[in-house]
Amino acid sequence: MKYDPILKENTHLPESLDSQLWIKAGFRFGNKGTHTSRTMMFKELALLFEDQEPNAPREAYVSAIIEQNCLGKRTVSTRKLTCQRLSELYGLNPFIPIFRILRHLWQIDENGRPLLAFLTALARDPLLRVTSATILQIQAGEELMRQKLTDALRQSVENRLNEGTLNTTVRNISSSWTQSGHLKGRVRKIRQRVSPSPIVTTYALLLGYILGARGNGLFSTFWSKVLDTPSEELISLATYAKRLGFLDLSQAGGVVEVSFTRLLTEDERLLIHGTN
Repeated sequence: MKYDPILKENTHLPESLDSQLWIKAGFRFGNKGTHTSRTMMFKELALLFEDQEPNAPREAYVSAIIEQNCLGKRTVSTRKLTCQRLSELYGLNPFIPIFRILRHLWQIDENGRPLLAFLTALARDPLLRVTSATILQIQAGEELMRQKLTDALRQSVENRLNEGTLNTTVRNISSSWTQSGHLKGRVRKIRQRVSPSPIVTTYALLLGYILGARGNGLFSTFWSKVLDTPSEELISLATYAKRLGFLDLSQAGGVVEVSFTRLLTEDERLLIHGTN
């Protein structure tokens, strides 16, 4: 997809083995996205996580949605579609690293859950990602002009979406940016800044780390920009996250080094280090 911020930061991706490694880590690429029919589905995700244990296997999530109907859907077909869409957005599989870590951090940071979910949805839906520049360029207090989102999507997808689907996608994406806290309001969407916690900051830094960013560069990636927070404050938040035991951080001569040995499994570290 054109103008995908991940591709912009990693221009070598199409020719690189990194793309396969990143897909295994949980990122999704391409010309399609869940937001053509759904929002980020935060309420459904929260209900599902409340219903299931943190270490639940994928089969348990599927059974809870389809057979046990923990989300209260009226028909079996709707349950199956909901399961499919949630799987697209989040993975619902502990063998997918970014889902496993989302699930782990979810239990610890209740207030940070909307941003944790949103960062995951960004990692897994290219349609949502391509609208990020439009949203992040708006100053706090300014109104989002719907046409700007429509134009950003049209430039990226070109003629692959008809007008009806494009309008639905714009509405769903606006809702997701509202669920994350970047926008407020029902009809008029007003930009507001989000306030990440140390744990949310850890997750954003980790997403950049998986994609190959290191050192000070971790604090200026696409993922860090989504947090609406200057790099100096992000470093302070990361320092606090270190004290909480979520990451390793050292500073010397203006250089910051960050690693995630406490958060990643050995297999995940091997996978990620393959992107170096």
